[in-house]
Amino acid sequence: MLKDMTVRSTTEIIFDILEIADRGSFGGRYDDDHTDGVMQTEIINKALVGYNQLKEYLKVLTESDLLSFDSATRKFKITQKGRRFVQIYNNMSDLVKEAQEQQI
Repeated sequence: MLKDMTVRSTTEIIFDILEIADRGSFGGRYDDDHTDGVMQTEIINKALVGYNQLKEYLKVLTESDLLSFDSATRKFKITQKGRRFVQIYNNMSDLVKEAQEQQI
């Protein structure tokens, strides 16, 4: 998440948002029973995205079932599908790093 302040791709921003939602407001545990979820303002602050940009991402992520929204608490929670995305993204990142290290 947010390694440096270079321009991020859409995929990197999605990863950051999902990872923030997975951790939840209280440092997050990795199961649905304990993850509290996060409010929009927390995502804005941690993912470093603007409100209008975030609204678009949240719409896509909830429609794609990567995030769910609890209207009672007004919080976003990662879904199992979202966790799978994060896992695959991490695996791909590791493969790219390994390939780059082998070229050096």
